[in-house]
Amino acid sequence: MVLIFGLAAVAVPYFGTNIWAETYAATVWDPEIALDRQIPVIGWMIAPYMALYLFYPATLLSNPMDDRHRLELISGVQMLSIVTLLCSVIFITLPAEIDMRDQIDFDSLAGWEVALFESMHFMDNPWNAWPSLHIAHSYFLARAITRWVQASYSDTTARKLFLTILWVEFVLLSISILTTKQHYIWDLFTGLLAGFTAWYVAEPFLNKVRDLADDKVGLHLGVQ
Repeated sequence: MVLIFGLAAVAVPYFGTNIWAETYAATVWDPEIALDRQIPVIGWMIAPYMALYLFYPATLLSNPMDDRHRLELISGVQMLSIVTLLCSVIFITLPAEIDMRDQIDFDSLAGWEVALFESMHFMDNPWNAWPSLHIAHSYFLARAITRWVQASYSDTTARKLFLTILWVEFVLLSISILTTKQHYIWDLFTGLLAGFTAWYVAEPFLNKVRDLADDKVGLHLGVQ
């Protein structure tokens, strides 16, 4: 149920506003600066860009799924949904087209890179510029994954390696939104702000859940 609600609360506002913008919208304020077009296209970085979609199942798999952590998961999904809805308001009221796809030279890309770029362009119209939900979501989910992996596993080399890979991927993903011409620099920084703010607001609630007495956890979940 949490998974279904989370997918609906994230996917429906994003893709709904994206399709609406492609059909009806015109740019209200263009955040593009000269540097945006000076950043080169780096074909292989489509891989870390698309890897965002691995963050969602990874978040579920990292959660210990006992009652306490299920309650944390519900709280996290609620916050992610709120962030998505607030960003969607900006997408509707201040739409901005990301018109840089003409810089991509498909003839110079490897076959797998072309396939991923074409899949991305098919799914995602060049709107919903800022804040970048790619960044806001990936930061929030990386923090959640880190929290639950640290709660579930002892401080081993394997845990350190996994979390290092996770955060290296986040850094690469942050760069990739620029080098795949999916976003502007402004989108990156506002996406980071949205992600940081969401976690700043959510973390105290997650800590309250962590500190709940055992008999209170079940009550919050509706379990007697």
